[in-house]
Amino acid sequence: MKPLEIIAKYYKPRSKAYMIIVSHSSLVTEKALKIAQNHKELLPDQSFIEEAAMLHDIGIFRTNAPNLYCFGEFPYLCHGYLGCELLVAEGYPDHGLVCERHTGIGITMEEILTNKLPLPLRDYMPISVEEQIICFADKFFSKSGDLSHEKSLNEVRKSMQKFGDRHVARFNEWCNLFL
Repeated sequence: MKPLEIIAKYYKPRSKAYMIIVSHSSLVTEKALKIAQNHKELLPDQSFIEEAAMLHDIGIFRTNAPNLYCFGEFPYLCHGYLGCELLVAEGYPDHGLVCERHTGIGITMEEILTNKLPLPLRDYMPISVEEQIICFADKFFSKSGDLSHEKSLNEVRKSMQKFGDRHVARFNEWCNLFL
């Protein structure tokens, strides 16, 4: 599998949207691989992490995110399951699950119902160690502003707090596991 070739099918190479997704995904991939290399006791599949981390945000082009130069019809929150659908169609269902499950620290069916989120009704929680590592690494990098800035632990916690204590607690569990 060649993630950049898949990305190039859906994003015009050298376009602003392409540059954003590739830059962001490269940083997430680098951090995720570093975590995997430092935690071999968890038996992470590093090849899978390298591929899936590069593709975790592929569905953004189908969302209405003008600040990311994406002008699709769906709300940004939908980019995960949209990316999953795309990668399943490409023949990579496990990579698709990373897309679907990486938003925040994962989204529960209860949160979808309680907050009336525009998502198909199911759980979107990272399950495999690879999904968790990629989801965790993703929290440190934004796709807007300074793409190269790695957020501090406190910056990540502060950004997670707006979603509630459960999110911060899960992030802290990952800190204990992955750092």
